[in-house]
Amino acid sequence: MLRWTTYGLLGGLSKALAGVLLLLATGAAADRVNILALGDSLTQGYGLIEQEGFVPQLRDWLAERGYDVRIVNAGVSGDTTAGGLARVEWSLTPDIQAMIVALGGNDLLRGIDPAVSRDNIEGILKVAEERGLEVLLIGMQAPGNYGPDYKAAFDALYPELARTYDALYLENFFAGLMQNGKGPSDLRAFMQPDGIHPNATGVDRIVNVIGPKVEALIERVGN
Repeated sequence: MLRWTTYGLLGGLSKALAGVLLLLATGAAADRVNILALGDSLTQGYGLIEQEGFVPQLRDWLAERGYDVRIVNAGVSGDTTAGGLARVEWSLTPDIQAMIVALGGNDLLRGIDPAVSRDNIEGILKVAEERGLEVLLIGMQAPGNYGPDYKAAFDALYPELARTYDALYLENFFAGLMQNGKGPSDLRAFMQPDGIHPNATGVDRIVNVIGPKVEALIERVGN
């Protein structure tokens, strides 16, 4: 009889312990922030092994600072703002609480009308607004070879839309490579041979500038 009583006691304690662990796990999951990173090859990590890419390095940067963050890599190589708009709805699963939007580089490579790019980015921000999601909008800056009017229109669309939709804003995905007056010739050490995509060291520098913006994004989710 004592054997069965002890067994029952231990069984009860095991169930109680399991319940506590479940509560702790549920609480941890509830505290985690789930972010979708919607972008192109820069987000996807083109040319790099997985752990060297933008999303894994950003996740590690945040983890080192005590954040429990899940970042879904929704970067698609070659994607334009139109592609991002086409897939944003089904990319936003119910658990997503915030979004990083980093699109436009391929629009520039193709010389797409800035008005079209603006409409697409605005469409993405409208989806986020409808779902009550916080957004960090990361811009791109047009080169001068399309002319001053094109550059002015393209460069302006990101800050203007960020203000309209109350999104956090960073002016350029490559801001981390352009500090201390560095020019294009100084950036080769941080780029892959194609001159378009950052290498692992370049991504590290990029993340060091984008990271604090993502911290602010996480704070918005918590408020």
